Amino acid sequence: MTTATTSPAEVDRLVDLLRGRTFTALTGAGISTDSGIPDYRGPDSPPRNPMTYQQFVSDQRFRRHYWARNHIGWRHLRRTDPNEGHRALARMEQRGLVTGVITQNVDLLHQAAGSERVIDLHGHYNEVICLQCGTVITRAAMHERLDALNPDFTREVGDVEVAPDADAVIEATGDFVVPDCEVCGGMLKPHIVYFGENVPKARVAEAFALVDFGQALLVVGSSLTVMSGLRFVRHAHKQGMPVAIVNRGTTRGDELATLRIEAGTSETLTALDAAL
Repeated sequence: MTTATTSPAEVDRLVDLLRGRTFTALTGAGISTDSGIPDYRGPDSPPRNPMTYQQFVSDQRFRRHYWARNHIGWRHLRRTDPNEGHRALARMEQRGLVTGVITQNVDLLHQAAGSERVIDLHGHYNEVICLQCGTVITRAAMHERLDALNPDFTREVGDVEVAPDADAVIEATGDFVVPDCEVCGGMLKPHIVYFGENVPKARVAEAFALVDFGQALLVVGSSLTVMSGLRFVRHAHKQGMPVAIVNRGTTRGDELATLRIEAGTSETLTALDAAL
């Protein structure tokens, strides 16, 4: 794996930019790589084709394939711990420096690290919703149902690679059995925003308000490839706020950034926390 080391001079520039300002953090998959969850678009990430919302709702084969992979991936994700980057943001929030976190991740690691004001922009991996009646159940309850219907599946698959959305990289899923909603018989879907699906308007409005509540925006571990994250960078830039980006690899927001640092997130956030 290629690593980008934060130089003291870059940390100094970041500290100078943020010192005396409160700031909102916008995080992506790159902040969780040090917890063992691979990035979608980092420089060392293999090509990935996440399932779209339209594929999920229109084809039973896609749903079966997704749930089989998710059944394996969820076991890994729920055992994952926050890393020093998550913890540094939580500490800075406790000190009144970070106004809150907007995360594109579904892994709940910011909450596990102690962050209190977190907007899970794309939802989180720990709930399942019925698309017909709106009933929400825990992912743990869904796990029990999937286990009962597919008792030998996890043993046969074994250890696999897991993607940021709790999707595991496996191929043989044709015999996997997926349950329907126990309330109405409707289609069950992880309570996360898929590619091709819109983030709820109220959640977007809350995130914009959180950006406005701070005096700067710090982007951590996101390529800003999708508009759901990039719009906040554009908004902050339009408002005249300083925007700092810490990421391994280029981002769609680089031209709008006041400061751009090519470095790992854990070491940079830890150094920032120590210096502010």
